[in-house]
Amino acid sequence: MEKEHLFEETISSEQIYDGRVVKLYRDDVVLENGEKTIREVIKHPGGVCVLPLDSSGNIYMVRQFRYPFGEVLLEIPAGKKEPGEEPLECGMRELGEEIGASAKTYSFIGKLYPTVAYDTEIIWMFLAQGLTFSGGQHLDAEEFVDVVKMPFEQAYKMVLDGEIPDAKTQLAILRAKTMMEKEKK
Repeated sequence: MEKEHLFEETISSEQIYDGRVVKLYRDDVVLENGEKTIREVIKHPGGVCVLPLDSSGNIYMVRQFRYPFGEVLLEIPAGKKEPGEEPLECGMRELGEEIGASAKTYSFIGKLYPTVAYDTEIIWMFLAQGLTFSGGQHLDAEEFVDVVKMPFEQAYKMVLDGEIPDAKTQLAILRAKTMMEKEKK
């Protein structure tokens, strides 16, 4: 019988932290060469990001302080999925909460594994078009964001120039740009 290739077998798993957003596990594993090692894995419920694009070619982003980096970052609306919540449902909720908008159409533009070495988080990405604004933001009590409207092409250039470091925002903008260019052909 041939051994599995590119596979690790979990021998034991111990939860060592149970937080509000993440859970941390310490797993003992056996590698394909028979050696044993330890893997630390953060289990995350996943999230969604939405790239809101209006009929004039503007997108809506949010500026918010990101504690781990001690910086204010420019990002597209996004948030954590609630237990049992579908990605599109989460995206619709986040769009309303963060920029006070809803959209006529949502197009799935892919999913992102932001930290594959130690985190189970998956981020589903959507392009939202046919925007309607009503009622303003509905932010969570611990959420403080400013809405920024800018031409899509300016945001695209900012991604290419390294001015937007957030991975989900970069990828959503790059994928949307590629989709729009294909549609023009």
